[in-house]
Amino acid sequence: MSAPSSSSTLTAFCRDCLAPARGPGRCRACGSPRLAIHPELGRLTIAHVDCDAFYASIEKRDDPSLADKPLIIGGGRRGVVSTACYIARIKGVRSAMPMFKALALCPEAVVIRPNMEKYVGVGRQIRALMQELTPLVEPISIDEAFMDLSGTERLHGTPPAITLARFARRVETEIGVTISVGLSFNKFLAKIASDQDKPKGFSVIGREEAIAFLAVQPVGLIWGVGKAFEAKLAQDGLKTIGQLQRMDEAELARRYGSMGLRLARLARADDRRAVNPRHEAKSIGAETTFNHDHADLATLRPILRTLSEKVSGRLKRAELAASTVTLKLKSTDFKLRTRNRQLADPTRLADRIFRTAEELLARETDGTAYRLIGVSVSDFADPRLADPDDLVDPIAAKRAAAEAAIDKVRGKFGREAVGHGLTFRSED
Repeated sequence: MSAPSSSSTLTAFCRDCLAPARGPGRCRACGSPRLAIHPELGRLTIAHVDCDAFYASIEKRDDPSLADKPLIIGGGRRGVVSTACYIARIKGVRSAMPMFKALALCPEAVVIRPNMEKYVGVGRQIRALMQELTPLVEPISIDEAFMDLSGTERLHGTPPAITLARFARRVETEIGVTISVGLSFNKFLAKIASDQDKPKGFSVIGREEAIAFLAVQPVGLIWGVGKAFEAKLAQDGLKTIGQLQRMDEAELARRYGSMGLRLARLARADDRRAVNPRHEAKSIGAETTFNHDHADLATLRPILRTLSEKVSGRLKRAELAASTVTLKLKSTDFKLRTRNRQLADPTRLADRIFRTAEELLARETDGTAYRLIGVSVSDFADPRLADPDDLVDPIAAKRAAAEAAIDKVRGKFGREAVGHGLTFRSED
């Protein structure tokens, strides 16, 4: 049975065979219980697509023996959970949880260190499939993106809802991971919808029920409301979005400034942000958490050098340069320090990133023991403007030439083919 070609009457369809449906129950064509049903189904065009337990799903795809086992993607006992599969989540394991807590909750879990290069590659495959459907794809991270399918019905022969269901099926079949889709009339609600029915979800929030749906939700559901601000709102007696809906916009702005205006508008389902296909990451970085705390510069320098090389490599692959270098440190008591420096000219060189971050690090090695170190770059610029000849440091040109030679060797023989002297030291 063919999928409906017009959005005007679409209110229900089968997510497995895409046949039209008439109401709750099972699909009359294939018997599947996975029906998408909503009175506005044919009129909504803004979607948020989120991969399900992305890193863990890829590892299970690549090693079928892990299929029925709890799986945690993360570092050593001093690290944190990057992703946990849904079996591990049943035991209470969550992203960003310290590994020792995760393993206490789920000691039988298989632990695999992240393979970001592999995950980024899969993310790009999924992104390419998205861009076959619409040019209006706004990446949020390697495993999630917004899509605007307005005006695509004639191109694909189906309303956006069915196009998205077909896309989800294709990702699962061709790439081997599953996704959840949230469909609505703006980005705020589409993002909320995609979290409603994971994994393999397909949730819809329409215009008619948006205000009532939001009214009973906690204020923390609003984009931009973190734990600290949520606590502040609770102190002021504001715990639900419905309470915000009943407040005057001017009063919220008086209390909370620009964030008050955001609260007032999003509480009323008013989100005017367009899906922006030119959305780019604001920074590129790398960090590591140690198994044992470190306080001395001699130990931290080689680790910082390795991280700087990773950041440089990502800049070069993205064909970008950056004008600001930021050092990130987390002490034993979990206090965070960030220090940054604006460069006179943008760079993409590991040597320059490292030397800048090293100067910042030297000022912070005051006896404090650190459990994490990271370096990132931001304020992106055209790579053609990067790293001009330095009259003050004439040796810089030789270092840049040496780095270019190293890049060429690594491109041919792999990253381990050649390294900097500093990085021969143990990285913990």
